[in-house]
Amino acid sequence: MIIGTAGHIDHGKTSLVRCLTGVDTDRLKEEKARGISIALGFAYWPQADGSVVGFIDVPGHEKFVHTMLAGAAGIDLLLLVVAADDGVMPQTHEHVAIARLLGISEAVVAITKADLVEPARIEAVESEIAALLAPGPFAGAPMLPVSTLTGEGLPELAGLLVSRARDAQTRQGDGAFRLAVDRCFTLQGAGTVVTGTVLSGSVAVGGSVIVSPGGLPARVRSIHAQNRPAERGLAGERCALNLAGPGVTKDAVQHGDMVLAPTLHAPTTRIDAEVSLLPGEKALTMWQPVRLHHAASEIGARIVLLGDEIAPGNDGLIQLVLDEPLAAAALDRFVLRDASASRTIGGGRFLDLRAPERRRRSPERLAQLAALSNSDPADALQTLLAVPPYHADLDGFVRDRGLGPGVAENLTNRLDLVRIGPLALLPAHWQALAQAATERLDAFHAEHPDLPGIGLARLRFAIAPRWPAPLFRQALVRFEDDGVLVPAGSWLRRPGHEARLLPEDEALWAKVSPLIAESERFRPPRVRDIGHLLGRPEEEIRRLLRLTGRRGDVHEVALDHFFLRDTLAEMVGISAELAGLHPAGFNAAQFRDRLDNGRKVAIQILEFFDRHGVTIRRGDLRRINRRRLDLFRPPPGLSDGGETSPVGRPDFKSGRGRQTGSGGFDSHSL
Repeated sequence: MIIGTAGHIDHGKTSLVRCLTGVDTDRLKEEKARGISIALGFAYWPQADGSVVGFIDVPGHEKFVHTMLAGAAGIDLLLLVVAADDGVMPQTHEHVAIARLLGISEAVVAITKADLVEPARIEAVESEIAALLAPGPFAGAPMLPVSTLTGEGLPELAGLLVSRARDAQTRQGDGAFRLAVDRCFTLQGAGTVVTGTVLSGSVAVGGSVIVSPGGLPARVRSIHAQNRPAERGLAGERCALNLAGPGVTKDAVQHGDMVLAPTLHAPTTRIDAEVSLLPGEKALTMWQPVRLHHAASEIGARIVLLGDEIAPGNDGLIQLVLDEPLAAAALDRFVLRDASASRTIGGGRFLDLRAPERRRRSPERLAQLAALSNSDPADALQTLLAVPPYHADLDGFVRDRGLGPGVAENLTNRLDLVRIGPLALLPAHWQALAQAATERLDAFHAEHPDLPGIGLARLRFAIAPRWPAPLFRQALVRFEDDGVLVPAGSWLRRPGHEARLLPEDEALWAKVSPLIAESERFRPPRVRDIGHLLGRPEEEIRRLLRLTGRRGDVHEVALDHFFLRDTLAEMVGISAELAGLHPAGFNAAQFRDRLDNGRKVAIQILEFFDRHGVTIRRGDLRRINRRRLDLFRPPPGLSDGGETSPVGRPDFKSGRGRQTGSGGFDSHSL
């Protein structure tokens, strides 16, 4: 357990800690000369049962409130110190307000210098303190008059603190390791040492950690926990970690950094939070500059209101736009001070470390924040998945809450979640997504019975909420496994659907297809020539090829010049090979020679590839666009079909100057 002092300057905090523990926490020469605390002081109080109670002694001067905040973030019990002769003073008020904002729930009050006043004065001070503590979690806190000179009340205070330490609830020991750095120094013979309070989890000697937000990897060489050598540092303990690793130096680790389990390293610069504004302060305004205090760190930030104006004494939602990256966890407490760092204005809890820059006030977003405000991970996740967009990054959720290994799997099993890559969904919403895909495909087949299916992108845009394309592709793989749909070339269709030509068209296609395949595939005859070879009208051949084009069997590379889809895929592969042989780019002559084709046809093919982004032309040279290599063949992950397939894309054009049309064919082709 960690006990932290609080109170006005010169009220006897350091003397009281010294009497209880025998340790003088004023270690600096300036502190001893001036008789006041400037930096955080630390003391350890061994108990008869072998445990150790840690003390953090904070400065009481108003100029060092930022230092007090760095220490207060790690304490479990507040030891409020009020001098009997002065009573409640300005920093008494501010320290109590800060303790409330940081979520500290327990307090013990020591009324010091009791030997200097009459009993009536003690009673008056107790009344002042009771009035100060009444509106909050410290109401009814025990008050003990003490004197560090005569020893009055010290045994009773010590007994009370020991009892509270024995009954204290432990911190989150099963979470991932986090330590807030409040000191970093070099120890001769050991190297770089960082100290701080372990906020969650544990770390063992030899363990790997990361100093965040800088991302500096390190190894723990040795540990002192509660001022004793230890093999493991646990949540709630004051620990000193001897770190080693490339780049690990005293200057590389800053006050306010976090030493983390490697899985937690994901600093942020934009956080959505709930905030409480202290009474007597001005209402928060849009883009107001503030100083943000979190754990041992202090950085600048701007406020974006996510709702109505937050009046003094009220709560509300804000977004914090940070001046620099911060290592934090969701539900961490924070304190806000004004831009000049002269007074505390409020504080609250972080809700979402991945706050959006747009649509941050939408009803859907506010519903998500309401879900994320739940302290129980399972309840928060279940509520989050019940609001749009009905899915969440489970690994990110576990990481941002600082939860330990195995929690993602436990949540999946407990809530019976459906996992699609990093995303998780409730079973009901997965079924709703599958039903929406089924209904859209059925409707499309009813509208276009002659088409083999719908393009991936078009289906994704038709289903709400819209998923990111890579994740939607993973969902389609799951749909395929579940029998919801079947990939068919570049399309997606329902099982059992088959686009068929009329019998006479099928018979004609059986005669046409060999003429543009095999040895003639790179130089197929045009529509007019096919008509002459078969003795059929030119218009009939053109109509047939455009019908088969709708099925994806052929593509019209130039006017009345159709190539098989497989041939186009083969020519894309040839282009990629040429690009590999010629890093600066290949020309039309090199492409023509590989196809053993005429220059005019080779240029028409390359211009077709240019229009669809398969090749990128610069002068007479062309480079390959590897993002479009799957344009005429399926990408990995689906048995067939793909996001960049031209069919179903609104920007697909099969000829120069042609109008675009849905389904990947010319608007005037039928």
